[in-house]
Amino acid sequence: MQGPAPLLRVLQNHYEPLRRFVERRMRSPETAADIVQETYVKVAMLDEATVVRNPLAFLYRIAGNLSLDWLREREVRERHFESGELPEVADGAPDSEAHIAGHQRLQILADAVAELPPRCSEVFRLRKLEHMEPQQIADQLGISRNMVEKHLRKALTHCQARLDEAGA
Repeated sequence: MQGPAPLLRVLQNHYEPLRRFVERRMRSPETAADIVQETYVKVAMLDEATVVRNPLAFLYRIAGNLSLDWLREREVRERHFESGELPEVADGAPDSEAHIAGHQRLQILADAVAELPPRCSEVFRLRKLEHMEPQQIADQLGISRNMVEKHLRKALTHCQARLDEAGA
Protein backbone atom coordinates (compact mmCIF):
# COMPACT_ATOMS: atom_id res chain seq x y z
CA MET A 1 0.00 0.00 0.00
CA GLN A 2 1.18 3.47 -0.80
CA GLY A 3 0.22 6.77 0.83
CA PRO A 4 -2.06 7.64 3.72
CA ALA A 5 -5.47 7.23 2.04
CA PRO A 6 -5.47 3.40 1.87
CA LEU A 7 -4.07 3.24 5.41
CA LEU A 8 -6.83 5.52 6.68
CA ARG A 9 -9.40 3.16 5.15
CA VAL A 10 -7.76 0.19 6.91
CA LEU A 11 -7.77 2.19 10.15
CA GLN A 12 -11.46 3.02 9.78
CA ASN A 13 -12.29 -0.63 9.09
CA HIS A 14 -10.29 -1.83 12.11
CA TYR A 15 -10.96 1.06 14.48
CA GLU A 16 -12.69 -0.94 17.22
CA PRO A 17 -10.14 -3.79 17.44
CA LEU A 18 -7.32 -1.24 17.46
CA ARG A 19 -9.04 0.82 20.17
CA ARG A 20 -9.58 -2.32 22.29
CA PHE A 21 -5.89 -3.24 21.81
CA VAL A 22 -4.82 0.17 23.12
CA GLU A 23 -7.43 0.12 25.90
CA ARG A 24 -6.01 -3.16 27.24
CA ARG A 25 -2.59 -1.50 27.49
CA MET A 26 -3.80 1.82 28.87
CA ARG A 27 -6.71 0.57 31.03
CA SER A 28 -8.68 3.67 30.05
CA PRO A 29 -11.25 3.89 27.26
CA GLU A 30 -10.80 7.67 27.00
CA THR A 31 -7.02 7.47 26.71
CA ALA A 32 -7.34 4.63 24.20
CA ALA A 33 -9.70 6.68 22.03
CA ASP A 34 -7.29 9.63 22.17
CA ILE A 35 -4.34 7.45 21.18
CA VAL A 36 -6.22 5.90 18.26
CA GLN A 37 -7.22 9.41 17.14
CA GLU A 38 -3.57 10.43 17.34
CA THR A 39 -2.74 7.34 15.27
CA TYR A 40 -5.27 8.56 12.72
CA VAL A 41 -3.59 11.98 12.60
CA LYS A 42 -0.11 10.46 12.24
CA VAL A 43 -1.29 8.29 9.35
CA ALA A 44 -3.01 11.26 7.69
CA MET A 45 0.27 13.17 7.88
CA LEU A 46 2.29 10.48 6.09
CA ASP A 47 3.95 11.34 2.82
CA GLU A 48 2.13 10.11 -0.30
CA ALA A 49 5.23 8.10 -1.27
CA THR A 50 5.16 6.07 1.95
CA VAL A 51 4.92 2.37 1.15
CA VAL A 52 3.59 -0.05 3.78
CA ARG A 53 3.71 -3.80 3.19
CA ASN A 54 1.52 -4.83 6.12
CA PRO A 55 -0.93 -1.98 6.85
CA LEU A 56 -2.60 -3.54 9.87
CA ALA A 57 0.70 -4.35 11.57
CA PHE A 58 1.89 -0.82 10.77
CA LEU A 59 -1.19 0.71 12.43
CA TYR A 60 -0.83 -1.48 15.52
CA ARG A 61 2.85 -0.50 15.73
CA ILE A 62 2.01 3.23 15.60
CA ALA A 63 -0.72 2.84 18.24
CA GLY A 64 1.57 0.72 20.41
CA ASN A 65 4.39 3.25 20.17
CA LEU A 66 2.04 6.11 21.00
CA SER A 67 0.82 4.12 24.02
CA LEU A 68 4.38 3.64 25.23
CA ASP A 69 5.14 7.34 24.73
CA TRP A 70 2.07 8.27 26.75
CA LEU A 71 3.02 5.90 29.58
CA ARG A 72 6.62 7.22 29.64
CA GLU A 73 5.43 10.83 29.76
CA ARG A 74 3.06 10.00 32.60
CA GLU A 75 5.87 8.27 34.51
CA VAL A 76 8.16 11.29 34.13
CA ARG A 77 5.41 13.68 35.26
CA GLU A 78 4.62 11.51 38.28
CA ARG A 79 8.30 11.15 39.22
CA HIS A 80 8.89 14.90 39.12
CA PHE A 81 5.65 15.63 40.92
CA GLU A 82 6.41 13.16 43.72
CA SER A 83 9.99 14.37 44.20
CA GLY A 84 8.98 18.01 44.14
CA GLU A 85 11.62 18.65 41.50
CA LEU A 86 10.76 20.43 38.35
CA PRO A 87 13.09 20.00 35.41
CA GLU A 88 14.80 23.12 34.16
CA VAL A 89 13.60 24.08 30.73
CA ALA A 90 14.75 26.67 28.26
CA ASP A 91 12.59 29.69 27.59
CA GLY A 92 9.82 28.26 25.44
CA ALA A 93 8.67 31.60 24.11
CA PRO A 94 8.46 31.48 20.33
CA ASP A 95 10.29 34.02 18.21
CA SER A 96 8.18 36.43 16.15
CA GLU A 97 8.33 34.28 13.00
CA ALA A 98 7.13 31.21 14.88
CA HIS A 99 4.43 33.33 16.53
CA ILE A 100 3.11 34.52 13.15
CA ALA A 101 3.24 30.99 11.71
CA GLY A 102 1.39 29.67 14.74
CA HIS A 103 -1.26 32.38 14.41
CA GLN A 104 -1.73 31.53 10.71
CA ARG A 105 -2.02 27.84 11.55
CA LEU A 106 -4.66 28.61 14.18
CA GLN A 107 -6.63 30.66 11.66
CA ILE A 108 -6.53 27.76 9.17
CA LEU A 109 -7.79 25.42 11.90
CA ALA A 110 -10.54 27.84 12.94
CA ASP A 111 -11.68 28.13 9.31
CA ALA A 112 -11.57 24.33 8.93
CA VAL A 113 -13.70 23.81 12.06
CA ALA A 114 -16.18 26.41 10.77
CA GLU A 115 -16.54 24.35 7.57
CA LEU A 116 -17.59 21.23 9.49
CA PRO A 117 -21.23 20.18 9.79
CA PRO A 118 -22.78 21.61 12.99
CA ARG A 119 -22.86 18.37 15.02
CA CYS A 120 -19.33 17.43 13.98
CA SER A 121 -18.08 20.91 14.89
CA GLU A 122 -19.84 20.75 18.26
CA VAL A 123 -18.33 17.37 19.12
CA PHE A 124 -14.88 18.63 18.11
CA ARG A 125 -15.26 21.80 20.19
CA LEU A 126 -16.47 19.90 23.27
CA ARG A 127 -13.57 17.43 23.09
CA LYS A 128 -10.67 19.66 22.08
CA LEU A 129 -11.63 22.99 23.62
CA GLU A 130 -13.81 22.01 26.58
CA HIS A 131 -11.74 18.85 27.26
CA MET A 132 -14.85 16.74 27.82
CA GLU A 133 -14.51 12.96 27.73
CA PRO A 134 -16.16 11.16 24.79
CA GLN A 135 -18.77 9.54 27.03
CA GLN A 136 -19.69 12.91 28.54
CA ILE A 137 -20.13 14.34 25.03
CA ALA A 138 -22.29 11.39 24.02
CA ASP A 139 -24.47 11.81 27.10
CA GLN A 140 -24.81 15.57 26.65
CA LEU A 141 -25.68 15.36 22.94
CA GLY A 142 -27.80 12.21 23.18
CA ILE A 143 -25.66 10.24 20.71
CA SER A 144 -23.58 7.10 21.01
CA ARG A 145 -19.95 7.18 22.01
CA ASN A 146 -19.16 5.51 18.70
CA MET A 147 -20.81 8.43 16.88
CA VAL A 148 -18.74 10.88 18.96
CA GLU A 149 -15.58 9.08 17.84
CA LYS A 150 -16.72 9.11 14.20
CA HIS A 151 -17.34 12.86 14.38
CA LEU A 152 -13.90 13.37 15.93
CA ARG A 153 -12.19 11.32 13.22
CA LYS A 154 -14.02 13.28 10.52
CA ALA A 155 -13.08 16.60 12.12
CA LEU A 156 -9.42 15.65 12.55
CA THR A 157 -9.17 14.40 8.97
CA HIS A 158 -10.78 17.59 7.65
CA CYS A 159 -8.54 19.85 9.74
CA GLN A 160 -5.42 17.96 8.67
CA ALA A 161 -6.45 18.20 5.01
CA ARG A 162 -6.87 21.98 5.34
CA LEU A 163 -3.44 22.30 6.99
CA ASP A 164 -1.89 20.17 4.25
CA GLU A 165 -3.51 22.30 1.55
CA ALA A 166 -2.09 25.44 3.14
CA GLY A 167 1.33 23.87 3.62
CA ALA A 168 1.13 24.66 7.31
